[in-house]
Amino acid sequence: MKHRLLNYISYVESVLVGESTLESDEAVRKDLILQIQFFQHERLIHLLVTLLFALLFVGTTLFFTLYPTLPLLVLDLLFLVLLVPYIRHYYILENGTQRLYHLQDKLWKRILEKRKISV
Repeated sequence: MKHRLLNYISYVESVLVGESTLESDEAVRKDLILQIQFFQHERLIHLLVTLLFALLFVGTTLFFTLYPTLPLLVLDLLFLVLLVPYIRHYYILENGTQRLYHLQDKLWKRILEKRKISV
């Protein structure tokens, strides 16, 4: 997912740098809005999974403080090991989606400028 997001950001940035017509910009914007929706859905799912693992980690940590046993410690460490990559992945999705919002705003401004010229 990280590579897909970064590749799409690069694609939109290259479109914004290059020359284009009003119609091509509108087509790219329509596709960009659709891609933003996909990434928003992915971001929501990963937020829920990250929250689940964070709650499981905190819960097992609290339970371990009350009943310290080796299996609970192993389970707690397992949740921590899984939580770190989920946080990193969610961070990438969040920042990438925010970047797409910014690119969509730039593209929209460019479309509005072209509409003023062609009117």
